[in-house]
Amino acid sequence: MAESAAETSPDPGAHGGRVTLAVAKETAANERRVALVPDAVAKLVAGGVAVTIEAGAGEASAYLDDAYQKAGATVVPDAAALVRGADVLLRVQKPEPAELDSLRPGAVLVAFLAPMMNTDSAQDLARRRITAFSMDAIPRTTRAQSMDALSSQSTVAGYKAVLLAADHLPRFFPMLTTAAGSITPAKVLVVGAGVAGLQAIATARRLGAVVEAYDTRPVVKEQVESLGARFVDIDIGTQDTQTAGGYAKEASPEVLKKQAEVLAERAARSDVVITTALIPGRPAPRLITAQTVSEMRHGSVIVDLAAETGGNCELTKPGEIVVEHGVTLIGTLNLPSQMPFHASQMYSKNVQNLLALFIKDGRLNLNFDDDIVKGTVITHDGEVVHEATRSRLGLGSLTPEPEPAPASPSTAEATPDPATSGDGTATSGSPPEQPAEAASVSGVGAAPTGATPAER
Repeated sequence: MAESAAETSPDPGAHGGRVTLAVAKETAANERRVALVPDAVAKLVAGGVAVTIEAGAGEASAYLDDAYQKAGATVVPDAAALVRGADVLLRVQKPEPAELDSLRPGAVLVAFLAPMMNTDSAQDLARRRITAFSMDAIPRTTRAQSMDALSSQSTVAGYKAVLLAADHLPRFFPMLTTAAGSITPAKVLVVGAGVAGLQAIATARRLGAVVEAYDTRPVVKEQVESLGARFVDIDIGTQDTQTAGGYAKEASPEVLKKQAEVLAERAARSDVVITTALIPGRPAPRLITAQTVSEMRHGSVIVDLAAETGGNCELTKPGEIVVEHGVTLIGTLNLPSQMPFHASQMYSKNVQNLLALFIKDGRLNLNFDDDIVKGTVITHDGEVVHEATRSRLGLGSLTPEPEPAPASPSTAEATPDPATSGDGTATSGSPPEQPAEAASVSGVGAAPTGATPAER
């Protein structure tokens, strides 16, 4: 994919050869965010980029057309015309097929595409010869933190989750001493100490609750305790609980059983449980059983941040708020969209920082040798190029296997092949499988050690 800029750039638009960024109004149900805010538009325009925005695109998040015009954007009333003139189309959610009909081949799309879950959509983008970048595929590296939209949006979700819990809980969060007597603080259990989990801990503590949290990765214990929460330590008999990328490893059935037993005990004496465990590209792990819910206090609340992928609680109904066994289960989807002003501001900054990698002097210059560009691109030149998505689709890798270096005669004679026995015959059995990079309990947006959280 390491083509030159001339080979990868769309044809110049109608702005004197400058790249044209188009910001479309979101069409997904209940989506109130916008891909660029006026402050980001002003900086991009100052850098030589032309920006067009669909009329009313930012209205739901309190960014009005006048503000975009003052920032230097052109407001376009016709959505199809906006998309047709785009070199780069910016969105929060993936566009509908009808919108893609107006996007010309060779154009660039930047949005949350979730290619591992939406493989048909990835193949459609490839057929249309669109170069698509997914904001949920940003590599988890220190250099990429400023582009990490999963982390920024998880921060919003963790904060909002606590507000929803407080709103539905029939009691105070803080301890109060009043003339009518003393009120004990609410007890909150947070399952998963990734970005969303850590933000939930911090918010619940600010509201005065007593908080404890669990994560399979002992490395996050210090972060949990630094926020004033107690870390629930479950001895799962292993020290190697996370991959080099910071994800918790997939747990064995024995570990899952032990986790469920301890979490059931903790949940039963909690007023609020906030679950944040996700597995990239797979259904969320079930951590809170129906039996556990039945043993919780009447009036307790569960906020399930994994509802969009099935939920961490067995009784969660995605998109609904229901009451089971006297417990309120909140499966509200897309919590960042409920705080669209700052969620848009944060997402916009992530997008602006990504665009800085492939827009130079107002022109598109895609450098696929850059690790962030290469890791984030999903489709290009008519192919699905994202390795994990190709694997999910059953396609072969585009990266050729390196040829082994020839051994010198002396080395070959002195060092037997470790995959063979001493006489050179192959040993029985196959190499052990590598553990999955997903977690039994890894928080929404779980970040690598030393990297964010507010993270991911």
